[in-house]
Amino acid sequence: MMNFNTLLFAAAALAATSAFAQDAVTYTVEQSFDDVTFGLESAILDEGLVIDSVSHVGEMLERTRADVGSDVVLYTNADVVSFCSAALSRQVMEADPMNIQFCPYDIFVMQRPESPNETTIGYRSFPDGPMKEVEALLDRIARAAVGKD
Repeated sequence: MMNFNTLLFAAAALAATSAFAQDAVTYTVEQSFDDVTFGLESAILDEGLVIDSVSHVGEMLERTRADVGSDVVLYTNADVVSFCSAALSRQVMEADPMNIQFCPYDIFVMQRPESPNETTIGYRSFPDGPMKEVEALLDRIARAAVGKD
C-alpha cells in the first residue's frame, strides 16, 4: 500500500510530465516522405541554418521492434531533423537562460502505414514568451517544406 508521501510524489511527477508535454503543430500533405524531407532540408538551408543531425527514429523503432517484444509497426518512415540558429538562440537565452532546454530545435517528418499517401511534418509548440519567436521560425520552415508558405 502506498503511503501519502509516495502518492503525493507520484501525482506531482505525473502533473510535471503533463505540464512539460507540449502540443505538436502538424501539417499533413499528400506528398512522398522523400519529397517532404528534401523540402525540409532545403527550407532549413534557405534560412541560412545548418542541420546538426538527422535522427532516423522510424528505422530505430523498426529495427528494435522484436527486441522489445512488439509487433506494432508505428511508421513507414520517420525522421527528426535537428538544427539551431545562433542569433535566435542567443536572443531567447539572453531573455531566459533556461531556454537552453529547447535547443537544438527539431522538426519531425513521419509517414504511417495506415496512410501511405500522406506525410506529416511538425514540431512541438513552445511556451509563451521569447520561445514563440523560435516557434514562428519552425512554422515558417515546416510550411515552406510542404509548399504552404
